[in-house]
Amino acid sequence: MDIIAYFQSYINYFWEWKTDEDVPDSTGYNENNLISIPNVGAIAYRPYIMEILKELKEQGFPPFGSLLLVLYALQEGYLNLDGVFYYLNRQKNTLSENDSDIDLAIKFLENLNQLGSSLKKGQNKIALLQTLFKESHNRVSSVNSRLILKVFETKPQIISEASVKKKLTSIVVNRDVKTLALLQNTFPTTESIVNALKGFTDIPDPEDEVVEEETTIETNEEFIQKLIEEPKTFQVGSLIKRIWSGLKIPMRHLSPGEQPIGGVSDMTNKGELHRMLLSEFAHDDEVFINRVVNNEALYIQREIPPEENIFERIILIDTSLKNWGTPKVLAFASAIAVIKHPKAHSECKVFALGQNIIPISLDNVNEVVETLNHVSPVLEVSEALEKFFSEEHKEKDLEVFLITNHENIIHKNLQKVIHENRDRLKFLVTTSANGELNFYKHHKGTRKHIQKMMLPLQELWTNPPKQKIKNERSENGIKTLTPKNYPLLFPTPKDRICTFLYEGEFYILSNKKQLLRTYLSDNYYNKNIYYSSNIQRGCEVIIENISIKPRGQFALAKDKKGNYVLAQYQRDKKLLSKINLNTKEYSELNLTGMDIPLDYCLLYFNKNFYLHEENSSPIFKINIEGTLSLESVKNEDIIYKNEIKAETEIDRLRDQGTKILNNFTRIGINEDEEFIISNFALEFHTENVYFLGKNRQKIQVLASQNKNKFTFEDGSEVITDHRGILTFMSSNKNIPTFYMPSVRYGFLALATEKEFGGSEYYLPKHSKLKVKEMDEMYSDYMEAFIQHILEYGT
Repeated sequence: MDIIAYFQSYINYFWEWKTDEDVPDSTGYNENNLISIPNVGAIAYRPYIMEILKELKEQGFPPFGSLLLVLYALQEGYLNLDGVFYYLNRQKNTLSENDSDIDLAIKFLENLNQLGSSLKKGQNKIALLQTLFKESHNRVSSVNSRLILKVFETKPQIISEASVKKKLTSIVVNRDVKTLALLQNTFPTTESIVNALKGFTDIPDPEDEVVEEETTIETNEEFIQKLIEEPKTFQVGSLIKRIWSGLKIPMRHLSPGEQPIGGVSDMTNKGELHRMLLSEFAHDDEVFINRVVNNEALYIQREIPPEENIFERIILIDTSLKNWGTPKVLAFASAIAVIKHPKAHSECKVFALGQNIIPISLDNVNEVVETLNHVSPVLEVSEALEKFFSEEHKEKDLEVFLITNHENIIHKNLQKVIHENRDRLKFLVTTSANGELNFYKHHKGTRKHIQKMMLPLQELWTNPPKQKIKNERSENGIKTLTPKNYPLLFPTPKDRICTFLYEGEFYILSNKKQLLRTYLSDNYYNKNIYYSSNIQRGCEVIIENISIKPRGQFALAKDKKGNYVLAQYQRDKKLLSKINLNTKEYSELNLTGMDIPLDYCLLYFNKNFYLHEENSSPIFKINIEGTLSLESVKNEDIIYKNEIKAETEIDRLRDQGTKILNNFTRIGINEDEEFIISNFALEFHTENVYFLGKNRQKIQVLASQNKNKFTFEDGSEVITDHRGILTFMSSNKNIPTFYMPSVRYGFLALATEKEFGGSEYYLPKHSKLKVKEMDEMYSDYMEAFIQHILEYGT
């Protein structure tokens, strides 16, 4: 039998070859590295299967399907054996020559599953497999078995040919099933299996097992998978399996006096006959010679189960400036690998060291995202580490891990603190930008290098998580909150309820029930470029969620406390009202029966509201302070002149405003590497000028939408605001959050919390932002934002 025939997979059979991209193996061929049962679960990774086959090569391989069924039945933890039996039972009356063979095979697998856990681990498991398949039916010859392994070592990619499924035949099914059916006849009970194994090797009873330090473990798929699937934690999550596979830090501590240490110390001159130690295996030392002289037979001593010492495990993560970037990703991956180790059942506390000592939690994805963004402005953490030991944690029963960049431990202050507290600082883990991890242990005052790991970062980070790129709204999502104002001004809406001029300042009552303040400017930069903005600037929000009905006439004023007061006159209902926009205090007055002419209008003049008509006398004065009241007063020409002047100024804002994009159907990047909003692309117009034009290119990258938040695969986000501002938050922390107006016509601007570039229309009146050229702002922020998304995963 050749290698392809032995490893051949089949259509509608119980197993198949799969690829786990997160677990490359040493052969360099990383595809088809996992054997899985469809809709049931994994059996084993290919490297593990190959190690098992190496142990069986001298006696010859059993049929591959038979071996896989036995390996699955011997797994610890939850097993879906019913799912496996479904695949076997479906072969009855179709492919199998004898239906009873399938029943016998199923019974054998059930017996294997009921064996004690001690028989399913380590060397006992190998001995069990060798015992079962030693004289099994349908074995491959030892010569062909060695040849199969040799071919695989030279050409591991040959497995790809076997992974292409062929049509299932009765020969294949009967070969696998018959082997197990005959084994059931040979070993009809679990006791018969154990008895056969005892004749093969000495088996320790479960109560006598010694917990050993493990170097390979089962992964915590649930939490680690969540980290891998979240773009913001993908880099951390993808490292944990690799760290686990080689981690040599003990997860339990055994009492020193009870730990088996091997050699002569584990020998005795009293014991059972089957535990007698033959002289050729004894150590040639003084104790052995002495016992030989005295005719003392030596026996293997049954070791005393070790007791577990309880230590409080604490992990300290350096968050100084030098531990930023890749070293910090490695630090958090190392911390989570220790905390979430399946054998680490004791509680573990985590602290971030910087200017202060901050307790953190790494129990869910959101907490990992939050703590990854934490950085301290200090260069090294010796002060915080010294404070930790001298002030906050003076107790001795501590097992402290310090995780830091390898460049930091060169600092003399940090070296001093580590040396002075080496009795409690048990482990030191150093990280580096190239993926190197070094583990050190302090023991009896000296530092010992335990192990070195070289993580292939480029390989592990090659396949980032793929989110569903669908333009669909989440039904259960919550709208992302937006701030009241931004570093730049909002575009002024065309649709509005009313425009006011109060004490030289312009206000707009928008259709969205907001009070906006806007500006006029005669000092805009370049009229040849910004002519379309005229002399108006954008606006800022003063009051939101105003409780009014958009009907009638309005006037605006301020009371003595500086609160905004809005008066409303509904002529058809003969209803006068006013509301304090800050305190929400409301009062109204019914004017029925007061015989107020229809041509009277509501206006503001000299700290009072008026119902006024140019040629009428008297007119009615309305108070701003206190409870609403109406007073008949003499008309004055100055009131009308002031109103004409105000109307003239307001006319300068008449019909001004911008077409605001607020219905966001999609956000992405097109093939010209331009940012896309709905059907528009952010285009270069002329030097230092950008605007949103009709998109004519194919979209290359599309963000997924959840309410008003759009998220790209790399984790970068765009938050939309229906009032006309977009917030850009890159997953690259070197790109600060920046903002851009979303308007269809007119030229645009970009702003951060410190810088501004583009149309002066969006520059606040008393802004302290540093003004830069728009081309520079676009290159530093928007272009960098786009490039980081496009380069993600390449």
